[in-house]
Amino acid sequence: MTKEKVSKKKSSILEWGKAIVIAVILALLIRNFLFEPYVVEGKSMDPTLVDSERLFVNKTVKYTGNFKRGDIIILNGKEKSTHYVKRLIGLPGDTVEMKNDHLFINGNEVKEPYLSYNKENAEKVGINLTGDFGPIKVPKGKYFVMGDNRQESMDSRNGLGLFTKDDIQGTEEFVFFPFSNMRQAK
Repeated sequence: MTKEKVSKKKSSILEWGKAIVIAVILALLIRNFLFEPYVVEGKSMDPTLVDSERLFVNKTVKYTGNFKRGDIIILNGKEKSTHYVKRLIGLPGDTVEMKNDHLFINGNEVKEPYLSYNKENAEKVGINLTGDFGPIKVPKGKYFVMGDNRQESMDSRNGLGLFTKDDIQGTEEFVFFPFSNMRQAK
């Protein structure tokens, strides 16, 4: 092989190496700071999100703090390997109360259209979907969450407690698997 061919081969390998390193760095940046895939585990968000569905989480809101009541959020558990998917109900400073299956935030009733299917099923068997509780004052820097499948959900009412901004990994962006059921879950 001539020096020229060896030089071209080295140059080509170096260019490919640079491209691969840049691609890996971009993938890591996107996954750590912008979007990350998560797997739904359990029934606490049925039927909005179903066990084993995969979704993309928008992690940018973690840095901006632009959480809205009603957002579906991904939370870190006490062990960093544990994650929860829940609906954000109470913001810092809110007073949360449930009376006769109606949610009240700061004394005002809040409509929860995402619960219609579960409420219909609960009414068919003669029970409330969500038991009465509160009023609960959400402390500064804390967030109150609940699952949409209220009778099957461990959440801020019954064991998980309140969460901080640091516990929130991001908001649900869209379900990407199974492919036949791609959608934005709200």
